[in-house]
Amino acid sequence: MSQSRTYEVRTYGCQMNVHDSERLSGLLEDAGYQRAAEGSTADIVVFNTCAVRENADNRLYGNLGHLRPVKDANPGMQIAVGGCLAQKDRGEIVRRAPWVDVVFGTHNIGSLPTLLERARIGREAQVEIEESLETFPSTLPTRRESAYAAWVAISVGCNNTCTFCIVPALRGKEKDRRPGDILAEVRALVAEGAIEVTLLGQNVNAYGSEFGDRQAFSKLLRACGEIEGLERVRFTSPHPRDFTDDVIDAMAETPNVMPQLHMPLQSGSSKVLKAMRRSYRQERFLDIVRRVREKMPEAAITTDIIVGFPGETEEDFAETLHVVREARFAAAFTFQYSKRPGTPAATMDGQLPKKVVQERYERLVELQESISAEENRKLVGREVEVLVAEGGGRKDGDRHRLSGRAPDNRLVHFSAEEGDNAPRPGDLVTVEVTYAAPHHLVADSGVRSLRRTRAGDAWAARNGQQQEEPGVLLGMPKVGVPAAEPAAAGGCCDA
Repeated sequence: MSQSRTYEVRTYGCQMNVHDSERLSGLLEDAGYQRAAEGSTADIVVFNTCAVRENADNRLYGNLGHLRPVKDANPGMQIAVGGCLAQKDRGEIVRRAPWVDVVFGTHNIGSLPTLLERARIGREAQVEIEESLETFPSTLPTRRESAYAAWVAISVGCNNTCTFCIVPALRGKEKDRRPGDILAEVRALVAEGAIEVTLLGQNVNAYGSEFGDRQAFSKLLRACGEIEGLERVRFTSPHPRDFTDDVIDAMAETPNVMPQLHMPLQSGSSKVLKAMRRSYRQERFLDIVRRVREKMPEAAITTDIIVGFPGETEEDFAETLHVVREARFAAAFTFQYSKRPGTPAATMDGQLPKKVVQERYERLVELQESISAEENRKLVGREVEVLVAEGGGRKDGDRHRLSGRAPDNRLVHFSAEEGDNAPRPGDLVTVEVTYAAPHHLVADSGVRSLRRTRAGDAWAARNGQQQEEPGVLLGMPKVGVPAAEPAAAGGCCDA
């Protein structure tokens, strides 16, 4: 194989898929491929798919259709499809799109380079789907997208049986990594320059169930707090059933665990929660919110909500609105119920008309937007420490702003000096919030203090920028605050 062959990975869905795509990129580079330059046509295009919602299928086959003439014009180009939709559709993909070369599932991402080579030599599509995990993804090569923040998978799969969710059928039963392996990976990432990690699992706080330790997750959080140089720890997504007091205590008492919690509600109606086969009720969910806020008053709590589940009445929907008002979420990822073949909910009585679901959805979004705006306005005039991110909002370039995340994971756009004194991605800045919108904060009064970090040095080295000699830094060094969450919240990490 020529060393100059290029690849592109297109990722859809949740954080677990984003992390899997880093593994896919690492595998391809380990096999001699090079990342395609932006705007160029790659020799290998890999789709890492999601199957949580109905439009995932349409999106994939639409994108494959757009690629067909490109492939026809570029002999030797290969197309691979992996992820949850590949696990679900299997050979159906090459039947509907015969120009696809490789289909692989969620359990065998490590097979991709071999399957590509086999398809190239044999000139025949390769479909390989395993029914159980072949090797834990953490053992595979990785091309991490960020020099300063990293995903760390602590488990894969899910033991829950939510009636709306297809994920357990596609990701399998929960498999946990040993704590020592996880902590060794975190230490290695910190040694490479990362100062923030996000612990990942389909049901992250059920961690330990496979080896029989009900407090394994809280112990893991506390152990992360002892890793020197690790400043921000996040995790996603926990299930309310497993959200115990020892986890809340570990969050509150471990300085580098961020005051942020993403905990899926799905519905505020106890009746609907029972039909969804969610093992908690409204009172239990609100009690967790209360206990988290007692221990961490500054915590920002976000959630996922499904509108229009089969059988949901107007009274049920009113219960969801009640929980939203009581919990005062910083943000909510709201979804209209999507029927997924193979799930119990798909054949339930009481499927709701699209018009009813749309109207309820709009009311929910309007309520949550108003709460998000009110909660964000409370931060105007306060100073926050921001971990500077790579890239930013669409208007940041026009307004000469940078972007990053506060400890509570709120997105902050801030004005900063340009040139040699500009903060780098991975650096930490303290800014004063001057304006609040529902989905972001603005700090236009300039940077109050800048702390250059090892993470910023790592970003500079990765991007070919000369590191500055250590000098006098602005502001006092601070250790132990939380970091930002990349990519999609929601999706198959919804617990």
